[in-house]
Amino acid sequence: MAPPAEIPHDVNPHDVILHDDALRDLLTRNLAAHELLPVPQGAEKRAAVAIVVVTSIAGSDPDDPYWSANLPDNMSSVPGDVTGFDGSVDQVAGGAAFLICRRAATLTNHGGQWALPGGRMDPGETAEETALRELDEELGLALGHDAVLGRLDDYVTRSGYTITPVVLWAAGDVELRPDPSEVAHAYRVGLAELQRADSPRFVNIPESVRPVVQLPIGRNLIHAPTGAVLLQFRLVALDGMANERVNGLEQPVFAWK
Repeated sequence: MAPPAEIPHDVNPHDVILHDDALRDLLTRNLAAHELLPVPQGAEKRAAVAIVVVTSIAGSDPDDPYWSANLPDNMSSVPGDVTGFDGSVDQVAGGAAFLICRRAATLTNHGGQWALPGGRMDPGETAEETALRELDEELGLALGHDAVLGRLDDYVTRSGYTITPVVLWAAGDVELRPDPSEVAHAYRVGLAELQRADSPRFVNIPESVRPVVQLPIGRNLIHAPTGAVLLQFRLVALDGMANERVNGLEQPVFAWK
């Protein structure tokens, strides 16, 4: 299955994207123009994740605290050429940004891996309600329903979850209070980082006919499902490429469990 086509690479990643009303209007308009591709309720467990657009200050992240704590990624398990990627993420803040977490290493499932704020939907919850609740529980950031800008397509993971991404807008300079039992560190990554000239990357693996997607963030590579969700956010919400799909993009084998 082919990766998304016609991805623009003419954006300078050093051009900070302003966190202002114009951006909020752009994201809202582009998400509304996108025809959602939902996954019908089935045997998969349902979850929701939050793509939270916040403000960030350039230079506020000179070091990667996870890396500084001597907990580097094992890049040897990452498929493809990882030359120049040591697993660290720093100096990526500036302007409008999204929140991404390093999961606590003590977690039973996917400890130490990258994730957007989110989790399993409780009975009777909507995806929006789950995203808002999990954001508050994981990062101590309470937003109202007026923060919801829209949804992206459901993504089915190898571990048996159907994930619904919800895009949220956080006004002003918000304070984060990560729950250490779930989150090792929360990062503010400038949206321009999603538009780097070397992003996205696609790698073929013998275990699947689908290409593995990789998003370079700092000197790390973010894989699906998080990488696929963020790629669609970039294509649909930022670049205005309505109806661009990412459900054909694969996860690396280490994320299949």
